[in-house]
Amino acid sequence: MSSTPNTRATAPLSGTGVWSDGPTVAVVGAYGHTGRFVVAELLRRGATPLLVGRDRGKLDALRGLAPEAPVRVASTEDAASLDRALDGAVAVVNCAGPFLTTTLPVADAALRAGIPYLDVAAEQGVTATLFDSYDERAREAGIVVAPSLAFYGGLGDLLATAALGDWPDADEITLAYALDSWHPTRGTRLTGESNAGQHLVHSGGRLRPFGYSQEVFAWDFPEPFGTGDASEFATADQVTLPRHVRTPEVRAVMNLAPLRDIRAGDTPEPVAADDGGRSAQTFVVEAIVRRGKESRRAVAGGRDIYAVTAPLVVEALERVLGGHAAAPGVLAAGEAFDAADFLRALTPAHLTRLDLPSAALVR
Repeated sequence: MSSTPNTRATAPLSGTGVWSDGPTVAVVGAYGHTGRFVVAELLRRGATPLLVGRDRGKLDALRGLAPEAPVRVASTEDAASLDRALDGAVAVVNCAGPFLTTTLPVADAALRAGIPYLDVAAEQGVTATLFDSYDERAREAGIVVAPSLAFYGGLGDLLATAALGDWPDADEITLAYALDSWHPTRGTRLTGESNAGQHLVHSGGRLRPFGYSQEVFAWDFPEPFGTGDASEFATADQVTLPRHVRTPEVRAVMNLAPLRDIRAGDTPEPVAADDGGRSAQTFVVEAIVRRGKESRRAVAGGRDIYAVTAPLVVEALERVLGGHAAAPGVLAAGEAFDAADFLRALTPAHLTRLDLPSAALVR
């Protein structure tokens, strides 16, 4: 079912990866590390990013990246300033963390403006709040609210949904993350501080507090990582997946190298290793969906977890504006879109590896 068209929505992509009519898309937190990738991806596709943030100087510094982009100063503590900032935009992408403080004010502003809201939040609690408290409002407004469309929250959700294929439910979903390193941005550090002690897992059919277990176990990750030590991990996918997949258990594990990096206070921020600003970091994510004695798997790999977030959220935006989301309301990535088709659209430019089961073709 197609979503109810918004009167301010634009046409879908022309099929070449470029918008035909250059829509104006507000990017809140445009000067952040991930925000800059999102601005660049919008420009690449022919959209006009509207640069929104609280610091005029940092917004003006983006002129080298987006010289023609309008600039709007706004604060999430000032609803009127957000309303002014979104004026003329057909959608808003929230890249401003910590999302515990920005998600709801920006989502409220999007609802007032009658435009789709997308974000790249990794914080589980505020994503759960959107699902619990904003779905009816979004449906009544006829717009899509799509949280956690990022490496954490979007990619795993899409992989698990594609792996599920024609199965109506699953006994367990496991997401296995392997990163060769994790150099956190300042935003990631701030998010970690604001979200400390609030992580969740989906177990026994409901969200529960994360146990913060330090247990280490061997895990067989896809190549090139192979078998190595791993530990339990909390990710936004554990909030998004149970919203549209019937399963009592969503488990996430990660290899130890990136966990050591993120826990160390002296790990430096990511450094660009190519002209696009991507770091040299590599990743592989595997979704394992079990039903009875059968399992299905889907794997994706690429470079730079922050950089890959941009094509994830902008691809979602293109589909929302083109009327290709499942329905109005608060939607997870795999619920809103054809997961396998979405993932294929990101290869090979952004996902250099994509292994989907044949069952993904029939969902």
